[in-house]
Amino acid sequence: MARGLLYALAGAALGAAAARAAYTALTRGRGQGDPGDRWTRKNHRGEPITLLEGPAFVAGSGAALACAPGLPTRVRLAALLAGGGSGALGAYDDLYGTTSSKGFKGHLSALTRGEVTSGAVKILGIGATGLGAAALVSTGPVDTLVNGATVAGAANLANLFDLRPGRAIKVGLLAGGPLLAASLLRDRPVSAALTAVPLGAAAALLPEDLGERAMLGDAGANALGALLGLAAVTGLGRPGRLAVLGTVVALTAAAEKVSFTKVIAGNQVLNRLDMLGRRPAAAV
Repeated sequence: MARGLLYALAGAALGAAAARAAYTALTRGRGQGDPGDRWTRKNHRGEPITLLEGPAFVAGSGAALACAPGLPTRVRLAALLAGGGSGALGAYDDLYGTTSSKGFKGHLSALTRGEVTSGAVKILGIGATGLGAAALVSTGPVDTLVNGATVAGAANLANLFDLRPGRAIKVGLLAGGPLLAASLLRDRPVSAALTAVPLGAAAALLPEDLGERAMLGDAGANALGALLGLAAVTGLGRPGRLAVLGTVVALTAAAEKVSFTKVIAGNQVLNRLDMLGRRPAAAV
């Protein structure tokens, strides 16, 4: 456990430092939510906000994973492929995406009609990078399919929560915290290090997100989900991995029918967690 804890602390520190450095470099000389900036979008309040938090997370977590101690080469490559690939595809959707089709079902339905949306490109691309990453850490075709679906599904699911300040990061921390604890208790230092890096990077960017100065966007949320999904498949046995995949599929399917924002707002405990650190909902 001591080695796992050391790797986890080192990974979290590297992830946090690299993400902050990347965010500072990317936003230097830019005004907050500059209307002329291609990375500027309007948030849920209609206020301008930068999406550069996402590329900062991708770059920071990638740099940390490249040099974090305790990761075998195949795991390191899998993490760089999962995080970098999903982040790049998310950035493509951030910059060139349209709203003509929405949701997993909407993009796939458009694809059956011969319409290739940016969302469909992202879904198929993240599926491919998820399978590629899974192939590097799996044993056999069945494990590769299960693990690849988990990585890709987690990437998509994380993005579904990125609708309010800090929400996607909070969900990532709440999901990754128990995974990190389990890795430490079961003495799995590789999984501990792999989990700690994205958690450290996300936590370091949380103040920008909660302060409504920046948001993860598709780039950051997809990468965060993919990396946590990869950490889960490397740290859990088959029953645990199947449980994670089932949860991801169930929540993704539910998102096609119900609004997570409405569900959270209607639950006192979830709403308090969601509002923690944020401006009041009524503020302008």
